[in-house]
Amino acid sequence: MEALLSSFTAVAIAEIGDKTQLLSLFLAARFRNKTAIIAGILVATLLNHAASAWLGVWVAQFIPAAWGPWLLGGSFIAVALWLLIPDKDDSEDTAVLKYGAFAASCILFFLAEIGDKTQVATVILAATFEDAVWMVIWGTTLGMLAANVPVVYAGSWLLQKVSLDWARRAACAVFMLLGLLTIIAA
Repeated sequence: MEALLSSFTAVAIAEIGDKTQLLSLFLAARFRNKTAIIAGILVATLLNHAASAWLGVWVAQFIPAAWGPWLLGGSFIAVALWLLIPDKDDSEDTAVLKYGAFAASCILFFLAEIGDKTQVATVILAATFEDAVWMVIWGTTLGMLAANVPVVYAGSWLLQKVSLDWARRAACAVFMLLGLLTIIAA
């Protein structure tokens, strides 16, 4: 259960102000079928994070067990700093949109997650919780949905109420605290 909750929390917080939230907003403005957008996000995230988690399990065999908490804490601090760098939505100039809401969401989300902070976090979480890799996959996927589904349904309204800069700074503080607590607990 710790793997599921840690993974969910890490990704849900890391997604605040991320390019995939901007992508969610773009797709919601472009397509009426919100269910297809969310299904595309789900499929893309499951595929991307499953591959990332299995990579993390493979990498874990080369890392001494005592390093796990230090790597996890360090990765939380790295993500905290990464959150301070604003993402840009570069999805507007794409031919993928002609395939409809589901296919466009699936393809664009999968590509947007390659090398993203949540993919890196998934690799590290899976390496840390290698005995609970499925919990990591589900936790990170549910965290992605928790961060992006509200944007699909209420993105324009949310952007009027909450500053992305403020949200990124708050998420940075939470990740910094989680990283320090993880290292101290080690």
